Amino acid sequence: MKKHIITKDQLDKCNNYIGDVDLTNFDGNIECHDSLGWVKFISLKVTGYINFKAESGIEAGLGIEAGLGIEAGDGIEAGDGIKAGGGIKAGGGIEAGLGIEAGDGIKAGWGIEAGLGIKAGGGIEAGWGIEAGLGIEAALIDVRLRIFAGTCSWRLVSKKQMQIKAKIISGTIAYGELVEEVK
Repeated sequence: MKKHIITKDQLDKCNNYIGDVDLTNFDGNIECHDSLGWVKFISLKVTGYINFKAESGIEAGLGIEAGLGIEAGDGIEAGDGIKAGGGIKAGGGIEAGLGIEAGDGIKAGWGIEAGLGIKAGGGIEAGWGIEAGLGIEAALIDVRLRIFAGTCSWRLVSKKQMQIKAKIISGTIAYGELVEEVK
């Protein structure tokens, strides 16, 4: 599988990716070894994994999608959705204007926030809290503070969209309803 390594010379003065390789539909893996800060993309889609080392974050105005996993030393932010066939992990926060979906677990050093729902094949772990506009589904939830499900501000949500389907290891449900402990 091909691998593209992002370096400082592929970024403009505002940290926008301007490299020659099209990463909006890349057949391979993307890595960032240098401490580049928040690297900005219009959108990011790869068939393999995305791995940004410490002191580098990912920001995409549209969405972020990886066939395998996504990892960023700092944080991950997308105007639309974030989707990974494997896990999603960020040293800082994870935020998506739409939904977040991972085949495995989701882990963030700070909080996790999605305008729509959050779905993880494994567990969800956040240093602070989790907020989802339209529901949360995971095997386990482990957060330091509070859990919010059904916080969509642009329309009324149904009871189903306020559901939390998970086993709660730690954290307090501040908004939403635990409907089923996944075993």
